[in-house]
Amino acid sequence: MADEDDIVLSELSDDDLVAQMKDDLYDGLKEEIEEGTQILLERGWTPYDVLTKALVEGMRIVGEDFRDGILFVPEVLLSANAMKAGMTILRPLLAETGAPKQGKLVIGTVKGDIHDIGKNLVGMMMEGAGFDVVDLGINTSVEEYLAAIEEHKPEFLGMSALLTTTMPYMKVVIDTLVQQGIRDDVIVLVGGAPLNEDFAKAVGADAYCRDAAVTVETAKDLIKRKHNQLAAG
Repeated sequence: MADEDDIVLSELSDDDLVAQMKDDLYDGLKEEIEEGTQILLERGWTPYDVLTKALVEGMRIVGEDFRDGILFVPEVLLSANAMKAGMTILRPLLAETGAPKQGKLVIGTVKGDIHDIGKNLVGMMMEGAGFDVVDLGINTSVEEYLAAIEEHKPEFLGMSALLTTTMPYMKVVIDTLVQQGIRDDVIVLVGGAPLNEDFAKAVGADAYCRDAAVTVETAKDLIKRKHNQLAAG
């Protein structure tokens, strides 16, 4: 049996290579993901297939194990970083080929809060699932959210908070959207350690997302419903 280190990615069949890339993504091996991505492209895979069948599928497994407590934040960040390396190669190619997009997310940690690990994970996982992500960073004011909604016309607005003292700011943002008459233009997702379903309902959000994997599932579900409503309407 060859040693693990002796695996030559270019010698693997497509199926074995994809399986190996999922393992490498799980282990956060950035260079291997870059190499695997390039090999599949050289073999004539479309950028969209590389993204969905190798990277997104790999990150879905990471997301599930994170949700189930098998993986922890540092490991998920390594995986997300490896995913990002693959995305860097694919992004310009996806733009050229007009690959189907799920939708667009504007996301930021709310004003007064500088925690961004959870938000970054959500951004990376959403991007990996085929969403366009506009990350406003930390300490995001209502004015910054509004400007981004106006500029990018996203389907989703994501707000994150880790401090109980900054959670109420989410209501300020949502109330302002209502006042401006644009609340119905975006699906509002909120998340962060101290939040829960009841809080999300109380501030008028569309959904509470417990973690990055749940966010992706929720977003896909909500965008499908929105499209169905528009089709029915």
